[in-house]
Amino acid sequence: MQTEAAQTFVGENQVNLACFETEGRLYALDVSQVREIVRSQAVTPLPMAPSLIEGVVDLRGAVIPVLDLARVLGGTPPEETAQSRIVVLDCDGLVLGLFVASATDVLSVDASRLEDVPELASQAGYDAVRHVVRRPGAAPVMVLSLEHILENVYKSAIAGPEESR
Repeated sequence: MQTEAAQTFVGENQVNLACFETEGRLYALDVSQVREIVRSQAVTPLPMAPSLIEGVVDLRGAVIPVLDLARVLGGTPPEETAQSRIVVLDCDGLVLGLFVASATDVLSVDASRLEDVPELASQAGYDAVRHVVRRPGAAPVMVLSLEHILENVYKSAIAGPEESR
């Protein structure tokens, strides 16, 4: 069974990637997984929540959990600035937000430009990045695995609410 995102890759020659930056690196997700991108707003902490859930925001009457992408990827959370955004995602009906330093653009690339992660990394169990898009004269764009992000949240729930904060 193919996911909606997989159908985007298979059914068309072009793939649209929503790009955003955190910790000075450019990441992306398939636009089919992105509901919207909104300005950052105050996040209300959830007591005893899994450690990777920063808290929740009220977005047009819906309460949405927010994760800091830098923390999910093992980095340091960025300072909130005027460019900070929350990328609102929909993964099979599960809605969540990713706090990022900035949203940059939508990159439309030919599906053949989506390269696999280097074999050494994938054999070592690395699965945060699904694909890499090389760009002439610029750092590559890392296409994230939303499933990996969610798996990290579930693992943080098992570890306890404060262990990885």
